[in-house]
Amino acid sequence: MRNLKLLKSLQSSELQILGSPLCLSVRSDTGSLLVASQFCISEYDPRTGQVVSEASLTGLAGFLPEDGSGGVVGLQDLAELESACLATAGGDVVLFNFNTCQLELVGSVDSGLTSMTWSPDEELVVLTTGQETIIMMTKEFEPITEVGIHQDDFGEGKFITVGWGKKETQFHGSEGKEAAKKKIQEVQPAADWDDRRPRVTWRGDGQLFAVSAVCKQSGNRKVRVWNREGVLQATSETINGLEAPLCWKPSGSLIASSQRHPNKHSVVFLEKNGLLHGDFTLPFSKDQAKVKDLLWNSDSSVLAVWLEDMTAGEDGQINTCIQLWTVGNYHWYLKQSLDFGRDALRAPRCVCWDPERPLRLHMLTHSWTSVTYDWSFTTDKSSGSEGSDNANVAVIDGDKILVTNFRQCVVPPPMCSFELQLSSPVNQVTFLCLPQRTNQLAALTSDGQISLYVQDLGNDLDQSADGFRRMSRPLVLQKTFRSQVEVDGVVLSLAHGSQSGTVALQLEDGQIRKLLYNVPDPSVEEWRDSSGCLINFPVPCVQTALCSISGEEHLLGLTDRSHLYVGDTELASNISSFSVCNDFLLITTHSHTCRCLHLNTLTVKGLQAALVSDGGQNDQNDETLRRVERGSRIVTVVPHDTRVILQMPRGNLETVHHRALLLAQLRKWLDSLRFKDAFECMKKLRINMNLIYDHNPKVFLENIQTFITQLNSISHINLFLTELKEEDTTGSMYPRPPDISPAPQPVSLQKKVDVVCDALRSAMEAMDPNKFFLSILTTHVKKSVPELEVALQKVHELRVNPPADPGSVSAEEALKYLLFLVNVNDLYEHSLGTYDFDLVLMVAEKSQKDPKEYLPFLNMLKSLEPNYQRYSIDKHLKRYRKALQHLSRA
Repeated sequence: MRNLKLLKSLQSSELQILGSPLCLSVRSDTGSLLVASQFCISEYDPRTGQVVSEASLTGLAGFLPEDGSGGVVGLQDLAELESACLATAGGDVVLFNFNTCQLELVGSVDSGLTSMTWSPDEELVVLTTGQETIIMMTKEFEPITEVGIHQDDFGEGKFITVGWGKKETQFHGSEGKEAAKKKIQEVQPAADWDDRRPRVTWRGDGQLFAVSAVCKQSGNRKVRVWNREGVLQATSETINGLEAPLCWKPSGSLIASSQRHPNKHSVVFLEKNGLLHGDFTLPFSKDQAKVKDLLWNSDSSVLAVWLEDMTAGEDGQINTCIQLWTVGNYHWYLKQSLDFGRDALRAPRCVCWDPERPLRLHMLTHSWTSVTYDWSFTTDKSSGSEGSDNANVAVIDGDKILVTNFRQCVVPPPMCSFELQLSSPVNQVTFLCLPQRTNQLAALTSDGQISLYVQDLGNDLDQSADGFRRMSRPLVLQKTFRSQVEVDGVVLSLAHGSQSGTVALQLEDGQIRKLLYNVPDPSVEEWRDSSGCLINFPVPCVQTALCSISGEEHLLGLTDRSHLYVGDTELASNISSFSVCNDFLLITTHSHTCRCLHLNTLTVKGLQAALVSDGGQNDQNDETLRRVERGSRIVTVVPHDTRVILQMPRGNLETVHHRALLLAQLRKWLDSLRFKDAFECMKKLRINMNLIYDHNPKVFLENIQTFITQLNSISHINLFLTELKEEDTTGSMYPRPPDISPAPQPVSLQKKVDVVCDALRSAMEAMDPNKFFLSILTTHVKKSVPELEVALQKVHELRVNPPADPGSVSAEEALKYLLFLVNVNDLYEHSLGTYDFDLVLMVAEKSQKDPKEYLPFLNMLKSLEPNYQRYSIDKHLKRYRKALQHLSRA
């Protein structure tokens, strides 16, 4: 549920280079750009705006004609050789040395070249020639093989058919038997605007490469996959409408291309065996735009789609745009749309991703303007700390914003609580930071408009539609306007403190500034700590957040290298995500743990020490740590709740109740005497019920009637009683945080269980003994020395004098419940010790005993003289002291 946020865009002035840009490559060691035109090859540093080195390809060099009619079909940086390799349409392969700025011809093909593509490890190079052949060479430019692009054979991976049955009798899936009667679809030739040039792309590991070329016989495009030795592996199936763009996902799973359908235009994916495997539809009609190129970034997280309108506008100009797509939970999201309008000079001429920084995109326009975009992944969520905040998360999907209200429901993406439809693709979303208004949302679209949305308070939530009850209020458009603000310096991020109202700015070099906006003349000042020292980040951070540590406000920052900083101090170096909620800092680590740290009880050094340990056998009772699934990231934390929403790498969501958040919330509820909320939460999340008493025994005993009234359930009270034990859970299972002092213990010589049972029984007998009869029985049975005789006597009295209230418990039900709590044999023995034969018979009848076992014995006892009868019973129960007393009276 992450969006792409533009950190900065670096734009240079027009470069003084002859011709127009034809090819673009990036030097991985220096970050400078290599550009080739019809006249020269240049190395340009976009940070300084200066041309570092340059060499002419015309004149004495003679690689390109001086009239500018020549072309460059490939350009590649070779870090090991400290050179750039360039291929011309005339057939020359040239090396440009960075140190000497000299050109060296290393090979030539008479028929000319149509493309040059190097393997990712820079060990092999594939050339396609004008005679439609493939030449593979080593990095020393020694030929390995030369084969024709068009092959009649399928390849080594040809599918095997065992030949069982006829076409008419085979299983055809959901299409049914009618599929056997379908005529073979006619092969359609490539589009008229297709340049008919082959496209070559390598897999990320350099073991396979794919070639897309127009077939001579059928006229349509086919994709063929070759291995590193130049042996054909597979040929794609016939795909009508397949277009020229081709790019292999660096992770190696899929090959991306584009396809024009009769009713839509889509990006399709092929497997290495040539079969189609998924697609997504572009937000255009069939004949509105064409795909110029597809480009995967280096970590396969973003696919760039370079689009150009098919027809020119009234001014004769063509609109161009670049779209950035990401995938999650098998759904493709349009995250960014860069619209360059109809100005031909602003339109991109060359586009490529940075090989070292996955989210950096380089672009050269027709007017030789260089633009470098830096993005980062971010989760756009509401940042309120009060209970009115809905924990909203907004996900950009083209011209829609998918909003999920996590306080009400957890909806897995790509589904959501509600959608906001806009007129143009959305590039950025943010929520308002003012208290009580954090659910309001603003969106920036690709045409420069800002749209504000607020909650619709006019609709009744209980209104039902199609049998479903509405759980969250949708947002309604309040205002739309345009805004343009110029800021000195490049601001990478902005953080707002929800409690303090402080606004912190981070500049591109990591400097931190404080924005003073609640003054007549807003200004920006340096960020200093309590001692007056200047504080800055050592490196720029992609995510920032304000928090209070031991009463002092600090700015947290997470870099793209997983380093977490608080100001200029590094806390940890293995952090994948973090979130600040109320007084807690939650982080996930690359060792698959989730930490929840209470900021008010820790110093900066304390945070460092806490993050060093990732939990072992000694930390099994550490409430701040829990294990999570590999690759989990924090989406949001519901304020004043216990829920933490995590997203897995595939895109699915998980809700966890972190022990530290849970116990902190339970302590707040118990302090405010909200026993019912605490009990239901503990029951649901399997927290030991003893904490209700152990948290503050004195307060619990003083408000025991409030506890009974709020629960108002016999089963809940019984559940609480049955879980009672002598152990103090605040000293073992749920240790108190350092900032919470131990609660005063009641002055009593009795054991804890006996104190609670007696107090509850007294309160229930005073309130309504008939209603709480079963719970009263439980208090007798649960005591450290069970009072079974007393419990049985009360059951017997209930049988003799049943209450008139129709809702009261009967003696049979009470006895059945008592047998559930106590072993039937023990209960039988204790009932015999009451010398009440009616009660004994009542217990025996409810047990599994055979009447032949107890009736003769009971009849024998009934026939005896009373004192001797009791002597016999005591002797049977081995109560010898009582037996002697009754024998002396006989």
